[in-house]
Amino acid sequence: MNIEQQVQELLDREAIRDLPKRYCHCVWTGDLDGIVNLFAEDGCMIMQTSKGPQTTAGRDKLRKTFARVVDELGPRPYIHNHVLKLKDATHASGTCYVELRDSKNDMRWLGTGFYHDEYVKVGNEWKFKSRDVTLVRMERPVVPGR
Repeated sequence: MNIEQQVQELLDREAIRDLPKRYCHCVWTGDLDGIVNLFAEDGCMIMQTSKGPQTTAGRDKLRKTFARVVDELGPRPYIHNHVLKLKDATHASGTCYVELRDSKNDMRWLGTGFYHDEYVKVGNEWKFKSRDVTLVRMERPVVPGR
């Protein structure tokens, strides 16, 4: 691998590592457009549930789903331990671990899990092709007065 290829790989890795951080920042700040624009046009979010995977695909559907998250200003994600693998010049995969805190309840711990992500390079930008979230443990939020 020549120096130009090494530099490009470093730039790609840094751009990919930035995606989950930007995702968390957009959730925290309620930036709906920012969240949706992190995904490829046909990107999807997959939530692993006891009833099986629940998939939301395409930016229009992602916008509707994330609009509820932004309006509720509920769980606040903290990303940890991002591991990634470049597959080729335009595809990569990775896993990052998430801790969720409850913004409506004194930032108490809600749960933990991980995202398995597939990334795709669209033009010069890396995007989420998919975010597959598995919550390993989730606490029921404490509602004061109940």
